[in-house]
Amino acid sequence: MSEGSAPRRPARLSIGDRVRLAGTLHTVIAVSGTRIQLADTGGHVTEAGLTDLLATGDFEAVSVPAQGPVPPSTLLDGLPEAVAAEALWWEQHIVEVLRGIPPQAPAGTRPKPEYDPDRVSLTRREKAKAAELTAAGRPVTASAITKRRRRYEARGLAGMVDHRIDKPVTAHGRADPLVVEALQQAIAEATQESSRTATYLFWRTGQILEDTHGPGAVRLPSLRSLYRLLQKLTAGKHTTGSARTRRSLADRPDGPFGEADAWAPGEVMQIDSTPLDVLVRLDDGVTGRIDLTGMIDVASRTVTAAVLRPTTKSVDASVLLARTVTPEPMRPGWSQALAMSRSALPFERLLDIDARMQHAAARPVVIPETIVVDQGKVFISRNFRSSCNFLGINFQPVHDASGWEKGHIERMLGSVGTLFAQFVAGYTGFNAERRGRHVEQQAVWSVMELQELLDEWLVAAWQNRPHEGLRDPVHPGRMFSPNEKYAALVETAGYVPVALSADDYVELLPATWRAINAYGVKLSHRTYDDKALNPLRHQRSGMTNHRDLWEIHYDPYDVSRIWVRNHWKGGWITLFWKHLHRVAAPFGELAWDHTHRALPAATEEEVADAVADLLKRAHQGPSDSDGRSSAKLSRRDRRVAARTKASSPAAPIPPQPAPRESIDEEPDPVRTTRPGKGAKVIPLPIFDPFTEADKRW
Repeated sequence: MSEGSAPRRPARLSIGDRVRLAGTLHTVIAVSGTRIQLADTGGHVTEAGLTDLLATGDFEAVSVPAQGPVPPSTLLDGLPEAVAAEALWWEQHIVEVLRGIPPQAPAGTRPKPEYDPDRVSLTRREKAKAAELTAAGRPVTASAITKRRRRYEARGLAGMVDHRIDKPVTAHGRADPLVVEALQQAIAEATQESSRTATYLFWRTGQILEDTHGPGAVRLPSLRSLYRLLQKLTAGKHTTGSARTRRSLADRPDGPFGEADAWAPGEVMQIDSTPLDVLVRLDDGVTGRIDLTGMIDVASRTVTAAVLRPTTKSVDASVLLARTVTPEPMRPGWSQALAMSRSALPFERLLDIDARMQHAAARPVVIPETIVVDQGKVFISRNFRSSCNFLGINFQPVHDASGWEKGHIERMLGSVGTLFAQFVAGYTGFNAERRGRHVEQQAVWSVMELQELLDEWLVAAWQNRPHEGLRDPVHPGRMFSPNEKYAALVETAGYVPVALSADDYVELLPATWRAINAYGVKLSHRTYDDKALNPLRHQRSGMTNHRDLWEIHYDPYDVSRIWVRNHWKGGWITLFWKHLHRVAAPFGELAWDHTHRALPAATEEEVADAVADLLKRAHQGPSDSDGRSSAKLSRRDRRVAARTKASSPAAPIPPQPAPRESIDEEPDPVRTTRPGKGAKVIPLPIFDPFTEADKRW
């Protein structure tokens, strides 16, 4: 519907006026307050309120002076000053013709005799105005006044603007529609192709016109006009810019952005993987890139787990899921400010549910209800689906090329690059243009060491950092951190996280099959053994489908131990790496119990200091045993050290919940009970940095 034909409401209603209601002509026969009586041509009388009539879509004034829509308040903005002044000048005279006095006239002003609406007809007033303007040096006819008066009644002040200036705005200007269509096709073809310049797009447009309409049938405009048209058609599309950005924008859905509401922790979680812009030292001593796989809770923005691998595999998603549903243990060397007991999390309530929270870090345990993944084969694999089915999790893949459907994890992975990765030694930048010289020669971390730093950063920085998406709807100036939001949702949603037991955790880990030899079990060139294996050495498991081998479960991110399923008696047998005592890496429950001390609640300053210290250590890179940075060593020394230095193990498996009354008991520093026949093993000695520094390897 054009602006001139827009529906108009009557300026006034009085007895004798004719209106159309529901397609039938009526005459106003009585007006009492806001109640109006209408009589149709058959004599049937209808009474209705004025408000109800005006709200009816089929009500129209026929012989009543009509009032047009309210003009836009910014009508004259952007117009030349002379054009705007001309429109206001004409409004003064046209309003005087209609009402007898000009607008903004002082109260009590009487109309001139030739413009008095009570004495002079509208036609005579228009002739009088034409004569007045002609005598003043602005020759104009009465018919021209009539046209301007009608335009003012229809469009208001907009009708007074010179039509040559106030032309309708078009998207493509005066360009030939056939040229516009051909150029749009060329732009659409370039979406998934390599980036090209505007010259190619113009050439391709000409080819499309020749193929469609024949050679010479449609002429291209000038080069300058083509550039102007291209700028209009490619606005916001990156047609000649970054190919990755162009494809991402093309995959964006039309219409307003939507969002799946999540009102409880775990209601909607998202998982994804991306290359991390950091070089690491791989197992063979060579530097290379790694992939980061993470999971985020939409309701609280909590990163429940994140793992690093040289290449993402299906087992990574299952391990990530296992870490999500188990508490994150505190590591020796971490600041006490990172403990759950000193955070904003509801520690006392969670401790009543699971005694393992006593030694847990300030990262919430979230049990997923729905996990959103992309179409990557890593996440739609049978292994990961089986893990979700085991836990009763709704598995929800997104549509193809629809990364925006899991935008929370996409944004989180990008934030890791800006908030963490760029502070780490060996940072490469996210493309070749941003990469420094000889980055591979820096002192880079091993995969296990970088995993430790990432885990600490997530607890220290991410979980305590106010998040833009966690604003209070009532007080939008207030932002919450993921830990604060989780604590609030626990109260409002009645959420109770029932974490998995240690046996459930082991069940989720990837499996392999090995023989039990006299020396134990060998996995990834490491030997694992325990006295509990004595009855099983050189024995057949009875699993004929697997050549009578024994089922082994392992954590790819923790080389300290593996688990053997006892096919004869049930349960798991924990095997430790034989050379674990040689690794100068402080970790494990015994070391934590030894160094644990009761401290008051953590302050914001302590958390900030922990984050600052973490980023400083990550930037300096690893050091050798005597405190010297490996960057100062020769290339041969670095190569030998990379091949011989053992990887630092990651988080230990959370222990089984202990009775509440035994939480504060001092653990046995000599023996620890293992599954199976109750055999005893000697645990990892307590880490002493001063003793380790004095060693000579």
